[in-house]
Amino acid sequence: MKVRGIRGATTIEANDAGQMQRATLELMERLIEENGLVPGDIAGVFITVTQDLNAMFPASAIRSLPGFELVPLMCSLEIDVPGGLERCIRVMVLYNTEKDQSEIRHVYLNDARRLRPDLQR
Repeated sequence: MKVRGIRGATTIEANDAGQMQRATLELMERLIEENGLVPGDIAGVFITVTQDLNAMFPASAIRSLPGFELVPLMCSLEIDVPGGLERCIRVMVLYNTEKDQSEIRHVYLNDARRLRPDLQR
């Protein structure tokens, strides 16, 4: 079995805890659905937010998903690059799987689609 990185990102309209929670859950639910993720096979989830988002810890939204009580989660700030995408939540799921890298489905929602147009399906 290999550990694969599965990336995802989304954006929200404002620094609002409710928006952050909903967007984080939507992103994780799509990653789970697209990749058939099983919480017990997740080695960890790294979450970053841009510096304009501090209304909540996105990890707390993920922790509320069924089976994620014991999954290691960590939040951090994204590098503040001039001209970078604003109000963005990014995740990288480290997943134990037999899938080949080409079988992994990364998910980019809302304005985050522009981060990786090459991965849009």
